[in-house]
Amino acid sequence: MPLRGSYDGSSFFELLQLEQRHLLPDLSAWGESAMKSVPHGTTVLAMRFGEGVVVGGDRLATAGHSVASRDVVKVFETDPYSVMAISGAAGPCIEMARILSVELEHYEKIEGESLELEGKANKLSQMIRANLPAAMQGLAVVPLFAGYDTRRKTGRLWKFDITGGRYEETEFDATGSGGLYARESLKHGWSQDIGRDDAVRIAVEALTAAADEDRATGGVDLERGIYPVIRICTEAGQSAASDEEIDAIYRTILEARAAGGNR
Repeated sequence: MPLRGSYDGSSFFELLQLEQRHLLPDLSAWGESAMKSVPHGTTVLAMRFGEGVVVGGDRLATAGHSVASRDVVKVFETDPYSVMAISGAAGPCIEMARILSVELEHYEKIEGESLELEGKANKLSQMIRANLPAAMQGLAVVPLFAGYDTRRKTGRLWKFDITGGRYEETEFDATGSGGLYARESLKHGWSQDIGRDDAVRIAVEALTAAADEDRATGGVDLERGIYPVIRICTEAGQSAASDEEIDAIYRTILEARAAGGNR
């Protein structure tokens, strides 16, 4: 192991662990009562489509049976071609997304080129593994990671478990308290050759289905003007579905229901 002050690798996360560990979150002193008040993010999803990947998440965070926040962001741009969607304890999740973003930027500055997409997933896996002691206390981080693979020219996505195990999905996945309902909706709407607009529509439908069945999933809040965050990664980079686009899709869903549809 390198001596303190002598680390010369390209990993920002390893640099913090070896030389500035006090900058990493210290969750060892948290008690069980404090854990119950920690805000948790709920439903996020990711799916491949013809041009890349779509990643989405609702905006609700809960603490036990209470609403902790109605407008938390759960989908983070980690670099121009990748996205991390968080579920689990909101604080550690958001911190990990930010560290991963710095990690990827640091690697590119040191090495002179960006890390390949699978390498980015590996970096996130290492961070989740390092969080295992906190996860065993109830502060689990269970994200989805997705992006556009510039080498293979295709969208890819991974899910993780609390030990850092990573598993690539070839179609779609969803996690969080409403993940089961979102996956069922994705299963009915997804196909290999869908375009960008259909992919966004299917994502909104899946988050709406999850919100209908899971009280911890926020869905679309027309009264407050709060909409899910949906990001798209393609060969051209990243973009986001606008609130206006999501609003129009959601109103179409409501109209279909009013007319006797099953959405």
